[in-house]
Amino acid sequence: MAVRFAEERILTKLQAVDAKARRTRLAGLNAGRNPLILIGMEAAADGTVTKNSYGLFHLAWLAAKHPEWAGQVEQEVAGVRERIRQTHGTPLKFLIWAGMGGSAEDKSMYQASGLLKKGPRVYVLDSTDPAKLKAILNDITARSKGSLADALRSTLVVGMAMGMTSFEPVVNLEKIYNLYERHKLDSRPNFLYMTLPGSLLDQFAAPRGYRRVELQLDNGNATAGRHSGPLTRGSLYPLALAGVDVAEWVNATNLDEAQVHTAFQLAAFFEAQGREGRDKVTLLTSKAMAAAALWTKQNFEESLGKSEDTGIKIIINEPVRLANYRSPKVERQDRVFLAVERKGEEGLDKIKLAALRRAGYPVAHLVLPAGVALSAYMQFIHYAVFALGWLRQMNFVTQPSVELYKAITNPLYEHSRVVGGIEKVPEWQKMKASPRQKKFRGQLTFYYDRLPCEFKLDGRDAPEAYAALLKQLAESRAVEYGELTFFGDTRYDLDGQALRKRLEKAGERVFRQKLKMPVDLYEGPAMNHSYHEMIIGHGRCFSTVLLSEKAAKIPEAKYTADYHRAQFLATQMALEQRGRVVVALTLKSLEEPALDALDAFFGEVARCLR
Repeated sequence: MAVRFAEERILTKLQAVDAKARRTRLAGLNAGRNPLILIGMEAAADGTVTKNSYGLFHLAWLAAKHPEWAGQVEQEVAGVRERIRQTHGTPLKFLIWAGMGGSAEDKSMYQASGLLKKGPRVYVLDSTDPAKLKAILNDITARSKGSLADALRSTLVVGMAMGMTSFEPVVNLEKIYNLYERHKLDSRPNFLYMTLPGSLLDQFAAPRGYRRVELQLDNGNATAGRHSGPLTRGSLYPLALAGVDVAEWVNATNLDEAQVHTAFQLAAFFEAQGREGRDKVTLLTSKAMAAAALWTKQNFEESLGKSEDTGIKIIINEPVRLANYRSPKVERQDRVFLAVERKGEEGLDKIKLAALRRAGYPVAHLVLPAGVALSAYMQFIHYAVFALGWLRQMNFVTQPSVELYKAITNPLYEHSRVVGGIEKVPEWQKMKASPRQKKFRGQLTFYYDRLPCEFKLDGRDAPEAYAALLKQLAESRAVEYGELTFFGDTRYDLDGQALRKRLEKAGERVFRQKLKMPVDLYEGPAMNHSYHEMIIGHGRCFSTVLLSEKAAKIPEAKYTADYHRAQFLATQMALEQRGRVVVALTLKSLEEPALDALDAFFGEVARCLR
C-alpha cells in the first residue's frame, strides 16, 4: 500500500497543487477534480475551493527560502518584552495562553518536554472553568511575591482562535481584562491575539486596542488550529520567549523525501490494520517523547474522526499490561501498537515491546535520530495524518463535529444571561427534573436522560445501572472504548488534580481490567476541541461527562461558571443529537466526601462487571 505514494508521485503532486492554490489565490480550483484538493482544502457545496489548508506543509517549504523568518520572530518577541518593560517598568515573568484544542495543545507539549523552562512561566488557559484561571492567578501572585497587580504588570496574555466562532478565548480574555481595569493598569502592552479578521475574538480585542498578530509568517490563512504547530507564530512565540533556537527549530521541519516516505509507510500500516478492525493505536513512548502523546492523539483523531465507518483511536498514558488486552487470536482484538523514541533515549520498555511482538500483536517501532528536534516529529506526524487521509479519501483539515457543539453552547449561554443563570435555562431544568437519574450516597447523581428510551434501568441502584448499561453496549460492540471527561480544571487546581487521580483509578479497573477496553481521561471543554471529533463523528464510545455542582467563581473578574456549564450541557446535547451514548455524573463538590463517593461508585461498577 505504501508503494502507491511513490508510484503516484503524491508528494510531488501535493507540492504542485499547493503552489497552484497560492499562485492563483484559489481561482479555478474545484474539489471534484483533484483528490488532493478534496482532502486538504475547504470547499463550498459546488466544490469551489474556499480555503487552501496545506499551510502545515508549505510553511516548511517557504521557510527554507526565507531564513530571515527566524530572526524576525525573535525580534518580534523582543519587542513584546520591551513594551511591557517600558509601560510597567517590570520584566516579563508570566505568559497566559488562552486557546482551545489545537490552539493550545502544542504549548502544553512544549512545556511538558522542558522547552519552555528558560522563559516566562507558561500557563495554558484552555478551559472556561473559573477554577483554572483562579488557580493561575493565585500562582502568579505567589510567584511575583507581591500583589495581583504586580503580577499582572509582568504578564503577557495571548488569545488564539483560528475559528470564526470560537468564544472560549473571548470569555477568558474578557475576565482578565476586567482585572486590569479593576487595578487601573494599561493592559494594551500585555495583550496580543491571533485570529481571523472579523472573528469573535477580533471583535472583542480590536476595540480595546490590542495588537493582532498574523498567525503565519507569510501572512496567509492556510492552517487549522491543530496544524498551527510547529511553524506559525502561535507555536513559535512561546519557544522564542524561552530562548529556543528558532532557526534550528524551523530548519528541522523541512523533511527530506526519505523521512516523508517513512511517514507514508506508517500511514499505510495503520490503514492495513484498520481494515482488519485493528484501529486502536496504543502509543508507547520514551520518557522524553511522552510529552508529545496528547498532541499526537489530537492531530490524528480531530483530523480523521469524521467517518462513521472508519476511525483511528490513539490510546495514550496507558501502562502496558497484556492482561488488559484481548488475545491476538480472537476476532475482537482491535489493538495495534506504535512505539516512538529518539535513539538512545530512556523510558521505552523494550522487554514489554518484545513481549507484545511474541504474543502476536501488530507493532510499529519508530526510532528518530538522536537529538532530533520535536518540530521534526510534529511535521512527520502531519505527513502521516495527511497520508492516511489520502488513503481513505477523507478531508483531514475540517472539524464539523466541533462546530456542532459550539453551535449548541452559545444559545444556551445567551439564554442564561437573559434568565439569570444557566440553572434557569429550560434544558438545565429538564436535566435536573428528569426521572432518569439515580443518587449515590448523597454525593453523586447519575443521569442517563440523554439515552434512547429503550434502555430500562429501573430497579437498579446507580452503580448497577451504569454497569448494566455499559455491559450491554460493550457485549453488542455498540461501544469499543470509554471516555471519562471532567468539566473543570485538572491541571492547576488542587481539587481537580485529586479528581483526576480518582478517574485514572476508575478507568483502569472498570474499562481496562474488566472490559479490556481503552479509555480516554481528560478535561472538558478542551477535549471537545481536541479529540471530540472522533467521539461524535465515528462514535462507538461510552461517554461519561462529570461536573461539580459547586461551581468556582472569581467575583473581582465578574467570572461565573455559566458558560462552562453551558458547555457541559451542550456536549451531551450534541452527542445525543448524533445518536451517541452519553451519561453524566455530577458531584456535590470536589471535597473528600464527594471524591470518596466517586471512588466507591466506580468500585461498585467494577464489582458488577465481574
